[in-house]
Amino acid sequence: MPTIPFFIVDVFAEEKYAGNQLAVFAEAAALSSADMQRLAKEMHFSESTFLLSREPRDGGYDVRIFTPEAEIPFAGHPTLGTAFVIQQEIVKAPVDAIILNLPVGPIPVTFTYLLDDPDILWMRQPAPVFGATFAPESLAPVLGLDMTALDTRFPAQEVSTGLPFVIVPLQNLAALKQVKVDQDRCLTLLADAQAKALLVFSPETVQRRNDLSVRVFADYYGVPEDPATGSANGCLAAYLTRHRYFSTDRIDIRVEQGHAVGRPSLLYLKASDDADGITVSVGGGVKMIAHGSFL
Repeated sequence: MPTIPFFIVDVFAEEKYAGNQLAVFAEAAALSSADMQRLAKEMHFSESTFLLSREPRDGGYDVRIFTPEAEIPFAGHPTLGTAFVIQQEIVKAPVDAIILNLPVGPIPVTFTYLLDDPDILWMRQPAPVFGATFAPESLAPVLGLDMTALDTRFPAQEVSTGLPFVIVPLQNLAALKQVKVDQDRCLTLLADAQAKALLVFSPETVQRRNDLSVRVFADYYGVPEDPATGSANGCLAAYLTRHRYFSTDRIDIRVEQGHAVGRPSLLYLKASDDADGITVSVGGGVKMIAHGSFL
């Protein structure tokens, strides 16, 4: 196998060594699927990405995403992080947008800047699909909570904007902190569902300036708890809009994640529900951490 350059970035981080780390392999066309899976497992981040060409094809860059366990069609922080690496290391100039060709389809990433440095990157996610709802009585033991901890004014529901999650509203921050997923019960509950991961959220937050606090559990994909999850928060944005959680058909909010695992993250969510359906955008910062080569 030839030497492959790679870059490590922190996504959804307000400062270095927070957020969610990502490895981007920048010249991966010669790698087989087995090679990519092996490298993703050796890097052991929640996901790693593989750029198949340094030149765009049909207006976008071909990219594949792997968890340590499997290839997935879409994920949020790998999309933003890979677009950042393309802008910094391949284009090497300010751009308004970069398109990634992912298995789920083309995903545009737009850039805002502080002087010449990228500030917030935004991705427009696929149209949401709403699936099954789950009885609170079935979810409470999965989460290790009493029934009173769930906010039953709103449903626990499967939602996908490219990768499905079950969205579960909780009453408060105390309930969020107490969540301890019973993985066997979780897999049994989700055996017939498209979603194999959970997002739980609270209207109370660790930092007062934020609007919601979130935890994401994706042990099925080799990630017991994720510090920052763009795909799951895209599903959350669609859910909040569909169910008028904030009593409005559009949102523009700040969401914190990762505090429980010591990697505090910040995600920006925008969504609106109109005649054309629900549109969702997820934004966040990206910071370069390191680079190297892999044999």
